[in-house]
Order: sequence, then structure tokens, then C-alpha cells
Amino acid sequence: MSGAVKLPIIDLASPDRISIANSIHQACTDCGFFYVVNHGIENDLFAKVFDETNKFFSLPLQDKLKLLRHENRGYSPLYAEHLNPSLSSKGDSKESFYIGPLEEITALRKLNQWPSQELLPSWRPTMESYYAKVLSIGKTLISLIALGLKLDEDFFEKNGAMVEPNAFLRLLHYPGELESSNEEIFGASAHSDYGAITLLSTDGVPGLQHKQVCRDKNKQPQVWEDVQSIDGAFIINIGDMMERWTNCKFRSTLHRVMPAGQERYSAAFFLDPNPNCVVECLKSCCSESCPPRFPPIRSGDYLKERFRVTYAS
Repeated sequence: MSGAVKLPIIDLASPDRISIANSIHQACTDCGFFYVVNHGIENDLFAKVFDETNKFFSLPLQDKLKLLRHENRGYSPLYAEHLNPSLSSKGDSKESFYIGPLEEITALRKLNQWPSQELLPSWRPTMESYYAKVLSIGKTLISLIALGLKLDEDFFEKNGAMVEPNAFLRLLHYPGELESSNEEIFGASAHSDYGAITLLSTDGVPGLQHKQVCRDKNKQPQVWEDVQSIDGAFIINIGDMMERWTNCKFRSTLHRVMPAGQERYSAAFFLDPNPNCVVECLKSCCSESCPPRFPPIRSGDYLKERFRVTYAS
């Protein structure tokens, strides 16, 4: 069952950073989801990103498969991902394209893959521009989260998390027409995100739901609430590593995407810590009566294991 949810709206244009930080802190504590407006990205760039995304996913399959996902960059075909293998044997009904940290032209090893300029001449510059701008917004949000936790604004820079962060832009296409199946079909089955925070933009087509606020992710029955799109706003959610840092004070909330009966596009920006950063409970988030719930772990090791399970097939 599901209903609509009203999420907090955070206005980054406000001059009162402490007030913004406190509002984000409250949203992260209450539900782990919120909107961000007045973030500085123009609607024209959003439109270009979705136009170029549509062009790529409209290419013949053989062209997309030339860029097949490698080292978590490139194309992931329909049903390749199992976010929750217990719910479906077939996999999630979506295709995607991963773009990792942007590389210098002079970099000796280049991991990102790009469609050919002959096919999509504006694709790479559009995505690189969008990636850089969303990364900047994400770092701003991280500094505000630190403030809300009564830490220095640059705490997550000092501990190495946001020094060359492992940030990924993932372009997603959910088809409108689905094959018949005896199993329930998910665009993205129930999951929590793996990193620190996720910044999501969508084309406005519904389908995203998050689990009703509950400390126990496994509690049954699950009650799902629709997350509405707001034109020009990012939907922000907390990931597992931020939950680990805060000892579950902040919620890494379960969410999913249900088929909408029409094509749906979204762009998810996963702001994950530097792979060598050790994620461990913040001192301010634990005590004798509330000891750390998770052992320290390298960010890269945690992500590697989560992706191994997700793409096990």
C-alpha cells in the first residue's frame, strides 16, 4: 500500500546557513529524504541532460553494448541489476549509464566511457558540465550536514571523505512497456543507497516511493509513500555511510521505483566518500549507553561488496 508524502524543502538561497543546517539535520533525523531548491542549476541544463539521456537510451542495443559497464562506468542493460534479489529473480526493469569521477585530459588511466561524438556530439560536454555542478552542490550539502552535527563545516574534508570523493552520476531509463511476468515487476526494487548522500533529478514522471518512517528497515508490513517531483528541485536522500557515521541517527531510508505505465528518466548523483576514507561512528553520535552499531570500514571496501551483491548475476 502507498500514499503521498510531504517532504521538507530546503532553500539553499537562504542567507542563514545555521538555519539551513538545522533544517537539514531535522530532515535527516526524521525521514532521510528532503528536497533542495535554489541550488544554482538552470532548468535549461536539466532539460539538456534529459534530452541527451533520451538520445543515448534510444540508440540500438548493439551501440549501447559497445560501452558495457566496466569498473562501474558505462552501460548497464535492462534487468542487469538486482537491488533486492529476494523480490525478483529477473532483475530490475531499467537500463542505466554510469559516469565516474571526471578525469583530466592528461590522465594516464581513463576509466569513464563516452558515446562517440559522431553519434552524440553534445553528450559528453553536457554530462561533464552537469556532473561538475552537482558535485559542487553535493559538497555544499555535506558541509551543511557537518554544521548540523555541530562539527566544523570542513569536517568531511579534513577526514578525507570529500577529498577526491568517489562520486558517480547514473543516468536511468525505465521503459514504459514491460514484459509479462508472474513476479511483481520493479523499476528499482527496495534498497538503500550505499554512499553518503544522493542527489536525484527526474523528468517528473512518478514512480519513486520511500518506506514510511521506521527505525527498523525490515519491519512488516511495509508501507510505501510516493515521493512527488518538484520542478527544478533535487530529491536528496541519505545513504548507508552517512547512517554509519551518525550511528543510525540519520536514516538511510529504503526506497524503490514502481512502473508508471510510461517511460521514466532520472539522473542520480551518488556522492560517496574517497575510497580510502575509513567510515566510523562520529564521537558525537555514540556514548556508553549508545555504543557504535557498526565497525569501522573503508569506503571502497563497503562499496565493492555492495556492488558485488547487486550485480552477482
